[in-house]
Amino acid sequence: MINWKIIWKIIGQLLCMEAALMAVCALMSHGYQEDDFLAFVISILITVFAGVTLEYIGHHSTNSMSRRDSFLVVTFAWLIFSLFGSLPFLLSGYLTNPTDAYFETISGFTTTGASLIDDVESLPHALLFWRSMTQWVGGLGIVFFTIAIIPSLTGGSIKVFTVEATGPMRTKMHPRLRTTGHWIWGIYFLLTFVCSLCFYLEGMSVFDCVNYAMTVTATGGFATHNASTGFFHSTAIDYTAILFMFLCGTSFTLLYIALFKRRVKEFFHNSEFRLYFGVIVVCTILIMFILMRCCHYRIEDALRSGLFQVVSFLTTTGVFNDDAGKWPHITWAILTVCMFIGGCSGSTSGGFKCARMVILWTVLRNEIRRILHPNAVLPVRVNGMTVSYDHQLSLFAFFAAYVLLCLFVYFVMLIFGVDSTNAITIAFSCASNVGPTLGLEIGPTMSWSILPDVVKWLLSLLMLMGRLEILSVLVLFTRSFWRDK
Repeated sequence: MINWKIIWKIIGQLLCMEAALMAVCALMSHGYQEDDFLAFVISILITVFAGVTLEYIGHHSTNSMSRRDSFLVVTFAWLIFSLFGSLPFLLSGYLTNPTDAYFETISGFTTTGASLIDDVESLPHALLFWRSMTQWVGGLGIVFFTIAIIPSLTGGSIKVFTVEATGPMRTKMHPRLRTTGHWIWGIYFLLTFVCSLCFYLEGMSVFDCVNYAMTVTATGGFATHNASTGFFHSTAIDYTAILFMFLCGTSFTLLYIALFKRRVKEFFHNSEFRLYFGVIVVCTILIMFILMRCCHYRIEDALRSGLFQVVSFLTTTGVFNDDAGKWPHITWAILTVCMFIGGCSGSTSGGFKCARMVILWTVLRNEIRRILHPNAVLPVRVNGMTVSYDHQLSLFAFFAAYVLLCLFVYFVMLIFGVDSTNAITIAFSCASNVGPTLGLEIGPTMSWSILPDVVKWLLSLLMLMGRLEILSVLVLFTRSFWRDK
């Protein structure tokens, strides 16, 4: 049976932590003397009340979780977190439609970065900071955010980590998951701090540098200016953003080995990282050539704009320093491929993941060889590890679910009048948690406010499924999941 008490207890504790995060924004609003202070106070009271109530319901629960419990905890946590996280937008009046407020919030927590706000510069400081904070918390996962903190996850934390972690290969840095959580959060915080410091030294205000650092290291993409990083017209800021997007699209396990174990050579021995780096180099050269030939960019401008957009789309960050919607359509195809591939497993980025691409390529190569040598034994090895047949089946199941979901959402959007180019890139953008799209009606620099409400709810679900690796959410819709045995 499903242990509902432990589920409500954990979600109740999570909501209390969410209220604490809102309290930081309330203090900021009070400091700036802006009109969203009361909205944050009321949001905090509502969230605390709901959190305490759920904790009371589950206060006699046992601290053990089944695999089914972990799927429910993670999915419900993201849905409920987003629900209460939308309150500041609604109560402040800056977003009056509940659909828009929920979409904006879940886009933040899933680090998608798609926005319905046409003029973000009109928002008060605290709401802008709340948008950035939703992405920073969601970067590593809402529940993983608490693994090292909440004792109720004892006995179920490994199952939760398996559900919420990204990619097919989930490695731990330490035998104890809580210690692994500390290390990962330490690296994440260090990257955020250093990125923020670099932005500050390059001319950003304290408020801007903290916000942009949080969204860049979370590979989220929310910005405090309508023109994103392009607002600053700074070459140094662009290259700094490229560097930290690149690092946060890399496996945190690899970063841990390089930074703390001083084994930098591991980067070059890792097949996933080699593919990740290779895609960036090839796609940047292609776009750079097209921009110089068709748009008459200078070499440095073509390099910076091309590299920025490739890294932004590949790591699913979604910030921009140029309007790729005005580029030749062939560049859209290249960026869509980057959007689909995504970053490394075990990073904050979304997408199909480079690790899966490596496995997929190895399987295809082996099958071609098997045609010539039917009796050959050809194991699938990645980084010296043999990928089991079950994992290979899971990969193809994930690939099929990913493509079918994108096609389904694509056809639904066509029915509601969205043009074909926007429809397919929006579907891939949400499933990969990228944010920007490529098209004329809704370009990479535009908001998604013109979409119908039905489409917004569908895309909200797709963003969640993309963040939780699709199958973790789809399993909740099966009849066998809800059977007692």
